[in-house]
Amino acid sequence: MEKERFVTERILLGKRITQLRNKCINKDTGKPISQEELGLRVGLVKNHIGLIERGQTNTTVEALFGIAKELNVNIKMLFNFEEI
Repeated sequence: MEKERFVTERILLGKRITQLRNKCINKDTGKPISQEELGLRVGLVKNHIGLIERGQTNTTVEALFGIAKELNVNIKMLFNFEEI
């Protein structure tokens, strides 16, 4: 039961990161930043960002802090699942 809850929360975290990434606009293109751009900013490959957003992998606290920083949000905002 606990494992199922963990997986559910990992999926919610991924959806929240996707939601916040889509609100982060690239100043040059006027479009939301891509997974690739977020990965480059954080030091992760595009595929890893995709896995995180789909809730298919665990990630480090350091990566989550980097993602929050690049999305211009507080780390707590990543875990605000009520806004999904």
